Amino acid sequence: MKIKEIISVLEEMAPLAYAEDFDNVGLLIGDKDSEATGVIVCHDALESVIDEAISKKCNLVVCFHPILFSGLKKITGKNYVEKAIIKAIKNDIAIYAVHTALDNHQDGVNKIFCDALGLTKTKILIPKQNLIRKLITYTIPENAGKLRNALFNAGAGNIGNYENCSFNSKGIGTYMGNEHSNPEIGERFEFMENEEIKIEVTFEKHLENKILKALFKNHVYEEVAYEIYDLQNKNQNIGLGMIGELDVPMDEKDFLNLVKEKMQCGGIRHSAFLGKPIKKVAVLGGSGSFAIKNAIQAGADVFLTADLKYHQFYEAENQLILADIGHFESERYTKNYIVDFLRKKILNFAIVLSEENTNPVKYL
Repeated sequence: MKIKEIISVLEEMAPLAYAEDFDNVGLLIGDKDSEATGVIVCHDALESVIDEAISKKCNLVVCFHPILFSGLKKITGKNYVEKAIIKAIKNDIAIYAVHTALDNHQDGVNKIFCDALGLTKTKILIPKQNLIRKLITYTIPENAGKLRNALFNAGAGNIGNYENCSFNSKGIGTYMGNEHSNPEIGERFEFMENEEIKIEVTFEKHLENKILKALFKNHVYEEVAYEIYDLQNKNQNIGLGMIGELDVPMDEKDFLNLVKEKMQCGGIRHSAFLGKPIKKVAVLGGSGSFAIKNAIQAGADVFLTADLKYHQFYEAENQLILADIGHFESERYTKNYIVDFLRKKILNFAIVLSEENTNPVKYL
């Protein structure tokens, strides 16, 4: 199995189009056409993880955080990033990062976070924009059903909790073929007026090539007329953070103790208790201070995230509890999820969960 075949599975799990613009996701180091000997999944691709990959004969490291985040002008081994890169290149080990591509997935980092706490009725906290496109095409009524179904099978027509969504309208199409044409209906140089069906479907932008392939394969016309537009609509199923509910409200202190236990936190920093039960919980794995207002607007009783600064705790404004549970801790189970996903998709192949604890923060 080639590395690129494993990458296609990873992109099924976390499409790169979901990643934030500032991020550095995908294949960071290595040749995608190389044969894969094994995959090791980690949180951070540190030098110790590369050593572990070597010892376990894995030449593909799948990490959550990208070890290469900003540009490098020199690679001399002077810091932990350069040391890991040098060792990976010397030993022909590829590194692939998922990061915000998985952060933004509806089953990704924040759903894993919610599931660990037993939250239900979950939904995205900050839906992502600029991910949806619309396809408009025209065909004869006899072809409309087959074409629609092909587009649906390619991933078009999903809106929220609904599938196979489209809008169809009737009209009259006209055309006349030149000397190079081979019309399906009519003859060259013949002006034609046909009843046609206008089909409109939306799709996620990373599916465009797949959608167009289905369109061209299943359309009856020699020359397919179609239009694609970018939509400003937010994708309610893709985005950062998540909000859910506890089945039974909990005391504030009891709830944070539950979080500490489930997420194996060394400690939790939090704003003042408000003296009311916790029912609605917002989460955002990793650094989530930018989403405090979103959590308040969503009516959360508590917002669980990491990397909060001193003055940001004031932003709770006595409307919710802000709790910093630790960056690593908030993403703790991500690598387990990646391993489980790969093992279900790729059978009889070495997929290893790294034993390295790459959390740089320690607690007394």
